Amino acid sequence: MLKKGSKLYSILTGTCPKCQEESMYKDKNPYHLGNIFKMNERCSCCGTKYKIEPSFFYGAMYVSYGVGVAFAVGTFIIAFLMFKATLIQSFIAIIATLIVFMPFIIRVSRNIWINFFIKYDPKAAKVNS
Repeated sequence: MLKKGSKLYSILTGTCPKCQEESMYKDKNPYHLGNIFKMNERCSCCGTKYKIEPSFFYGAMYVSYGVGVAFAVGTFIIAFLMFKATLIQSFIAIIATLIVFMPFIIRVSRNIWINFFIKYDPKAAKVNS
């Protein structure tokens, strides 16, 4: 169960890392591909600016690589070891998994990246409300 106030809550829900009251994204669904990168400028509850500096989210590419590798390894273990797939079938399963989950991986990577720099503050939402 996700508890508000944890980094994991903010990462998985895409909420403001400081107050965790509202979504950072204009469209919560990462599979609306036209809106995948569209973020609110600031949190309307606590005023946190999401793009801390120009090109801030370039660092999320490194996180995305790690998350993608984790998905690939997980897919390989499931396909090769559990379903006894051949190496070619496992490779195809990995490619398909990465294509299907890429919008989710992009969003989660951005959420992880911003949570490295902004700490949860339970009083933040109450200050500007």
